[in-house]
Amino acid sequence: MGSDGAFALVFSLLVSQSMSTDAPSAAQKINLRRPDIMTAVQAQVLSHYRSDLVERIRANGHILSAGELTIKLAKEFGFCYGVERAIDLAYAARRAYPDRRIFLLGEIIHNPEVNDQILRMGIVTIAGKPKDEEINQLTPNDIVIIPAFGTEVSTRKKLEAKGCQFVDTTCGDVMSVWKRVRQYSKDSVTSIIHGKAWHEETMATSSQARTSGRGHYLVVFTLAETDYVCDYILNGGNKQEFLEKFKGAYSEGFDPDVHLQAIGVANQTTMLRGETEEVQRRLRAAMVRRFGESEIANHFRFFDTICGATQDRQDALEKLLRNPLELLIVIGGYNSSNTSHLAEMGESKLPTYFIKNAAKMISDNSILHYDQHKHEEIETQNWLPKGNVTVGITAGASCPNNLIEDVIRRLLELRGLSVNQLLP
Repeated sequence: MGSDGAFALVFSLLVSQSMSTDAPSAAQKINLRRPDIMTAVQAQVLSHYRSDLVERIRANGHILSAGELTIKLAKEFGFCYGVERAIDLAYAARRAYPDRRIFLLGEIIHNPEVNDQILRMGIVTIAGKPKDEEINQLTPNDIVIIPAFGTEVSTRKKLEAKGCQFVDTTCGDVMSVWKRVRQYSKDSVTSIIHGKAWHEETMATSSQARTSGRGHYLVVFTLAETDYVCDYILNGGNKQEFLEKFKGAYSEGFDPDVHLQAIGVANQTTMLRGETEEVQRRLRAAMVRRFGESEIANHFRFFDTICGATQDRQDALEKLLRNPLELLIVIGGYNSSNTSHLAEMGESKLPTYFIKNAAKMISDNSILHYDQHKHEEIETQNWLPKGNVTVGITAGASCPNNLIEDVIRRLLELRGLSVNQLLP
């Protein structure tokens, strides 16, 4: 994972508390950086997710060569700061409150191994958007962890009404998008959000567009959907067809004839930067054609809110793909947005295998990997060429280094090699 300096961060939580027998009604700042907590948390996190092998390969120029096999790691991969922070806060909360019930809204991050580890610590998962029966089981003495993606405004209000305490691990980059969307809302500007309407982050961001009561939102996923919106802005169209096409991806009361007069582009932080930039370029061009360049400031806004870590990993993969490679392995959770985009980048260039762990590499002849078009795992035969082969490896921002090590060791094993013979 990232540098050990990440663990030297000052951890503190604003825990919202309501009146109970052992909790004051005022907000209380709880310091989780006490030595008795952070020493144990650091040791736990390192033991669960660190990889000495990955660090040794980094120090060796991100290359490991053995016999006819060469492995090249992207320069940036794996845990980002926001993910590290979310995991550290979850571990610290468990350490600070060993006897309290702790609940997690959905998944802390999109990685199954990490989420399983959180569950083994006695943290109970409830729905990311819990139903009333789940919320009714909570008490003011319970702690609720908000994941790195954030949560919807309505969910937070329901939990606040129950008096629950919060450990909020929402990523700072996500909150930056929320700030922009809330401003759009205050100014009666409709947020056009480039993202996946079903993704937890986009759902949380969308809810911010309604905080003032004046704003609306529309989520577009593809450039084809963007072009459809642009055409409607310029030429109008069948309103019912529009609403049916984007069902589930717009705010209650949204009217394309009314709410596309002034728009502001935002995005899910883990999308491809180039695609988000193209979305905003096409929408801006449509608004210029509709209202004129001199009036564009009254009808169009845009802020770059792509996560820096997401972009770093995409840039690093782009550089890796300039090298001669026979294949690319992308490691991460199948529901991880930033990881899926890394796989897309690879698929456009060379054979790419999106796997969640080393167990998917069944043999040198067979691999199970995720097909993003079919939304299921598929099996591919003859995936690892014989003879000289160079394999590129990258991983999403929610993938720990120990899983990357497992994949490297499995590759070597499939070639009859031992890592102990290769690096000092």
